[in-house]
Amino acid sequence: MRSVRMKKLTMALALSASVLTLTACNSDSETVVESEAGNITKEEFYNELKANNGEQILQQMVTVKVLEDKYEVADEDVDKEIDKMKEQYEEQYGEGYYDMIVEQQFGGEEAFRDIVYVSLLQEQAAAEDTEITEEELKERYERSKQEIEAQHILVEDEETAKEIKEKLDNGEKFEELAKEYSTDTASAQDGGKLDTFSAGFMIPEFEDAVYTMEVGEISDPVATEFGYHIIKLNERKDKEEDIGDFEDVKEDLRRDLVAQKMDSAKLQEKINKLIEDANIDIKIEGMEDLFTPANAEEAQG
Repeated sequence: MRSVRMKKLTMALALSASVLTLTACNSDSETVVESEAGNITKEEFYNELKANNGEQILQQMVTVKVLEDKYEVADEDVDKEIDKMKEQYEEQYGEGYYDMIVEQQFGGEEAFRDIVYVSLLQEQAAAEDTEITEEELKERYERSKQEIEAQHILVEDEETAKEIKEKLDNGEKFEELAKEYSTDTASAQDGGKLDTFSAGFMIPEFEDAVYTMEVGEISDPVATEFGYHIIKLNERKDKEEDIGDFEDVKEDLRRDLVAQKMDSAKLQEKINKLIEDANIDIKIEGMEDLFTPANAEEAQG
């Protein structure tokens, strides 16, 4: 189960700013690789990119340009977001976890900065159409002041989840059932035990359920995009550190809620409309119709 910020980054990967360009070359015969086996010219490199990845790269580049025309993200915004992310993940999972995630999942610091940049552009687009109430902000604030210790059993279907709940109600041990049934291999062998978490680290349905439970309570099946969860709340405690006054952290809370509510399909529809309104005119042979409705939809998967 991913955090709010991981969700934003996962969505942004589809639109990550590419370091490759398909712009026309001033000197097509310019050599970009020299070797004893032969040279590679800029024209050859360009044609190979165009043939193999051209449409995808061009789709990404145009989309970022369209977002940049309407929204603005400064380097300082990217720095701030990365600092928050690093603090959040290292607090949750320990020192070095952030660096490992950046390298393994995003290909290094520079590529990661590009992805964060795009995620912030997307967030601004999504925020325009997302209403966050004062009540929601205050609820998130109260949740953020607490830490949760819990276990869960994750299965694919509701019928199995109900069978497990019945066994728990009849006195069978949570830990043994987690080992036997849970499809969450990361926690199953530890009896379903999860790392300590707070607001924003779990998907909404899971978070909403656990924050309404009493300590020691075992939930009915909770449906999420991953399957059906049986949750046991072991402890709810106040964080040691002060998260700040409500008004001071209100904007960060709002951004997290926007990201949590972000619907990838609706966001893509909005981006498609922005592209349509930008009157894209492609001058690359063979790609002139890339942004016609049918082709654009196919390119976006």
